[in-house]
Amino acid sequence: MQLTDIVVKKLSQPGRHTDDQTKGLHLWVKVTGQKYWIFRFTHQGKRLGLSFGAYPDVGLRLARERAIEARNLINKGVDPLKEKKAAKKVTLANPCPNFQEFALAYIETMRPKWRNQKHGDQWVATVTKYAIPVIGEMKLDEIDTQHILEILNPIWQSKAETAVRLRGRLERILSAAITRKLRTGANPALWKGHLENVLPTKRGSDKHHEALPYPLIPTFMTKLRNADGISALALEFAILNASRTGEVLFGLRSELQGNVWTIPGSRMKAGQPHQVPLCQRSLDLILIAESMDSGSKYLFSRNGKPLSNMAMLMMVRRMQAGLTVHGFRSTFRDWVSEETDHSSEVAEMALAHTIGSKVEKAYRRGNLLERRRRLMQDWEDYCLKTTAPQ
Repeated sequence: MQLTDIVVKKLSQPGRHTDDQTKGLHLWVKVTGQKYWIFRFTHQGKRLGLSFGAYPDVGLRLARERAIEARNLINKGVDPLKEKKAAKKVTLANPCPNFQEFALAYIETMRPKWRNQKHGDQWVATVTKYAIPVIGEMKLDEIDTQHILEILNPIWQSKAETAVRLRGRLERILSAAITRKLRTGANPALWKGHLENVLPTKRGSDKHHEALPYPLIPTFMTKLRNADGISALALEFAILNASRTGEVLFGLRSELQGNVWTIPGSRMKAGQPHQVPLCQRSLDLILIAESMDSGSKYLFSRNGKPLSNMAMLMMVRRMQAGLTVHGFRSTFRDWVSEETDHSSEVAEMALAHTIGSKVEKAYRRGNLLERRRRLMQDWEDYCLKTTAPQ
């Protein structure tokens, strides 16, 4: 069944109704009219069910998010039902944990929701370095605003970005503690209407990622092709396919099928799988990279390990100060708008931006893949054309 918020609200027919958008998710409507979310899955040959709670306390969107989290656990070989029981057992065994115990357990519980291992590691690193020394041994209901300020004040100005992220993480951890009734009262890490009154707001910036004007792309690409090293290959590949840094850095050779590269939703910003039609130069770059590190599972790597997050950025900076890798996506978009007849929808799909449902349906039928292939071929031809001597 095609479930929407309106459909779920009005649905009254008893039985289990399958959500066609989320594998394994069912809405169980009882004869009494009560509605419950059930996630059905198979683990080690056994058919199991996991309850996500009652509707409307758990809405359609939240139920789908929980189903995706459970599916991620299953893909890792973990039984989400046992995981839920284990977490409940820990809470019952220690009904009043201190901040350190609760925070680290919360991070591990939330890891399946995050796109990669590194994100969870960053949570652990900041909480362990800045928060635990101050409130680690305290009970959750003992933490107040002054303790949060004691954590944030030393780094609020000197390490502003880290401080802002840490405050958000503390807010979510303490919010979870409130939800589980492990503390009462307001959240001391809350920003709006609370900490914003005592901490100076970080001044925002309207500056976007620096982008190279598209008329200069051919010259830039000529210089890039003359550069040595795996970082240069990865950067050229990212530019030719208008890809994000993380999509390229963690790209796997197993994701290639012929001349199509399928990036799983776990590595995409929108959380949806994305197909990239690869043109000849991109395929050549992959072959060159494979010859440089033949045993690796990654598209671009050194000694079997993915490149660092800074590898392509440092290559860009060495070639022309002030530019960013992400900025080349803007360069591509400007070129499409000003120099071609390709539609906006095709360009947005090439950038993996979320677009209207009508186009999404066309994409599922495969129409846009070939249209995007023509677009990316034109872009490759433009990038690699011979420039006139200055």
